[in-house]
Amino acid sequence: MTTVTEKIKILCADRNMSAEELATGAGLTVEQVHRICESDRIPSLASLIKIARALGVRLGTFLDDSEESGPVLNRRNETLGPVTFTSHQTNNNSHMDFISLAARKAGRNMEPFLVHIQPGTGKESPSSHEGEEFLYVLEGSIVVHYGSEKYILNQGDSIYYDSIVDHLVTANNMSEAKILGVIYAPA
Repeated sequence: MTTVTEKIKILCADRNMSAEELATGAGLTVEQVHRICESDRIPSLASLIKIARALGVRLGTFLDDSEESGPVLNRRNETLGPVTFTSHQTNNNSHMDFISLAARKAGRNMEPFLVHIQPGTGKESPSSHEGEEFLYVLEGSIVVHYGSEKYILNQGDSIYYDSIVDHLVTANNMSEAKILGVIYAPA
């Protein structure tokens, strides 16, 4: 299976795009692009969305396992492996593990995830990217920092927002939480 960073390198080579051009197109620094391309870890979700936009591909291009054109079905007793996005600012792991619920769906425009949120360190930083996000709290409680606002969501609560605004999602009260997140990022 091709890794995310290998897919980025292949797409850049296909487009004859340098790291500098990718950085400019994605709104990242050249150092961040080099760190992403030299790592075996998956970059932050915000960075990956910006890179997909700069390369003119869907976000799902980096997360696809296969290409099914029909519906994708996930059963609760099937084990789906989590994806941990790293920060594009540091090499630290994120406080969230994402389980893609549509990785096998070809040509999708939305990215549904089951997200396990661990208590953070307090050093997490907000991100922004084009598109929209919908979050539904399945278990626990989360804090959504959105622009200058702060929202506390409990089990059964949801929020829908434009992700171009700086946002950060963390577990509330230093307790683990589980959410359903749907991300739309225009290609």
